[in-house]
Amino acid sequence: MAVSSTEQAASSLPSLHDFFAPGGVLSRSSLPYEFRRGQLEMAQAVERALQDQRHLIVEAGTGTGKTLAYLLPALRMCAATGHRVMVSTGTKNLQEQLFFKDVPFLESLLGPLRVCYMKGRANYLCRHKLFALRNQPILSGLEEISQYQAIAEWEKTTETGDRAEIDDLPEASAVWAKLDARSEACLGQSCTDYGRCFITEMRRRAAESDVVIVNHHLFFADMAIRQQAGGAPDAGVLPEAGVVIFDEAHELEDVASSYFGINLSNVRFEELARDVETLLRARGELKAEVVTAAQMIRERARLFFGALPMRMNARAGSGEGRMPFENREEFLETQGDVYLGVLNALHRMEGELEGLKGAEEAQPLRRRTGMVREQLKFLMESEDRNTVFWLERRSGRQMSTHLQATPIDVSELLRELLFNSYPSVVLTSATLTVQSGFSHIRKRLGFDEARELVVPSHFQYARQALLYLPPGMPDPREPNFQEAAAQRIRRMLEITRGRAFCLFTSYQQMRDLYERLLVEVGYPLLLQGTAPRKALIEEFRATPHAVLFGTSSFWQGVDVQGEALSCVIVDRLPFAVPTDPVVQARMRAIEESGGSPFFEYQVPSAVITLKQGFGRLIRSLDDRGVLMLLDPRLERQRYGRIFLESLPPYRITQNIGDVEAFFSQ
Repeated sequence: MAVSSTEQAASSLPSLHDFFAPGGVLSRSSLPYEFRRGQLEMAQAVERALQDQRHLIVEAGTGTGKTLAYLLPALRMCAATGHRVMVSTGTKNLQEQLFFKDVPFLESLLGPLRVCYMKGRANYLCRHKLFALRNQPILSGLEEISQYQAIAEWEKTTETGDRAEIDDLPEASAVWAKLDARSEACLGQSCTDYGRCFITEMRRRAAESDVVIVNHHLFFADMAIRQQAGGAPDAGVLPEAGVVIFDEAHELEDVASSYFGINLSNVRFEELARDVETLLRARGELKAEVVTAAQMIRERARLFFGALPMRMNARAGSGEGRMPFENREEFLETQGDVYLGVLNALHRMEGELEGLKGAEEAQPLRRRTGMVREQLKFLMESEDRNTVFWLERRSGRQMSTHLQATPIDVSELLRELLFNSYPSVVLTSATLTVQSGFSHIRKRLGFDEARELVVPSHFQYARQALLYLPPGMPDPREPNFQEAAAQRIRRMLEITRGRAFCLFTSYQQMRDLYERLLVEVGYPLLLQGTAPRKALIEEFRATPHAVLFGTSSFWQGVDVQGEALSCVIVDRLPFAVPTDPVVQARMRAIEESGGSPFFEYQVPSAVITLKQGFGRLIRSLDDRGVLMLLDPRLERQRYGRIFLESLPPYRITQNIGDVEAFFSQ
């Protein structure tokens, strides 16, 4: 019987047993090898799910080697069926690790593989914008001119157009925002640079690949665009796929919520007016009616956002404020003229852009103007009961006000658009279970029919880690908590000789304890916000006995192996802020359906976050260290048992002498 080309391709890849088992392909690689039964077990479960066209959810403890455990089954399925697999990661860092580290390692063992990675359009340079900007006086100051010149030189040699290749470009570069390839200004096939477009090239590579590596933000942004376009196949940027594998799947609810919602800020209006004026300069035709319409958008938007009820307390020390926008009807009664003024300005701009003769490049701006108008109408007039409407003030390069709508429950959306649309979806992370069960994550995501697997960590937590719960700590809500916390942290840092992460649930707590300890601790203290996250991690690794103070962005996705990180200190149980508008709305929805919002939402979410934070400590079989939680509610409240039963089997103590003995071994 003849053998098909896909069967031949599949047979060229080793079986899972031949790859992972003792004496197999992996054992003969250049890396230190130790057979991990959990890794093989996970790989087998993934392969069965793909073959049977079933969904699968896997919690794979740190050290399992889960990336290889899903990549090899994915490659084998592609070879056997010709179906493409999409792998989505929680962060760009993991995405790049997969593509630049794990895939080349697999290729060293298996030969060339057809794998590519895709990021969001804002990560790529738009050549059309770059060339159009050469003679346009919209660069502000020597810094922007210097950045533009550096980007222009880089454009001559880059093959991908990915801004990550420019190491010294500031993260918040204003010039890049004027040059990136976001779709709202894209001319599509009518663009004179379409043939050399980096987005076009990225799509071509993806169409030729078996495995496409993306991140959650791009995946759900693409899904939201397709949903808005009624499922049109060419609406999004991602290629079709038969299977989706989500790594770091504990982040899915929050990421999906942000992309199925709407965020409209005063900056969006300013950028729209600016881009219209840039178009006119590029045409050499400053048409008075269009210039007037652009200025009207600016003025009316400033009046509208200035009238929004932004009177609230900023979230503790973050420089940001959030509040529900529950009185939209009352606002329209008193400020209806201001709102209608913005809508009319946008409508006028649509007409002016439609009337520009021979200006195909104006049509994306017209569509963009129409989208902003429709989004504003939804935000101010919609009565969707599954949506929470809220306001946020953000600080940064410039202060911005955001009017937002977020789905309260995304489970039905995900059930319909994701789990019912793909024959096989795999969710994996080191932190998905609460008390060894998946019920919380499955309910939040609408992940009904799925196989389950828990793979214990390869690490020996009882030997490698000690969880210290200092006795006599006051409740975190009491005024003397900060002083008691400073004393315990100072004593711990003396024992560990620095080498610690101090993780906090708020900016205010972090800054207060940093300032208290700065003059009392004789080790280098690094503070979140004083440098980019990546730079702080590198400085921490390179600085002996360093201590890093951080909030939410350091609770996950940070990997520091060895003695440089020997202690993780958490100030309090990481419950979501109950006054946050989205949290408030979700808790209210659970209560209205007869449930307990605290035990069904807040506790499970906090458990997963705590597991992520503690997971920074033990990253290899050689790592050892101490975890310290300063929150006495873990022992005093009955829900503390849920946290303890959900954590790895750490050895637990309340005796500081045990900590000293641990480090003297």
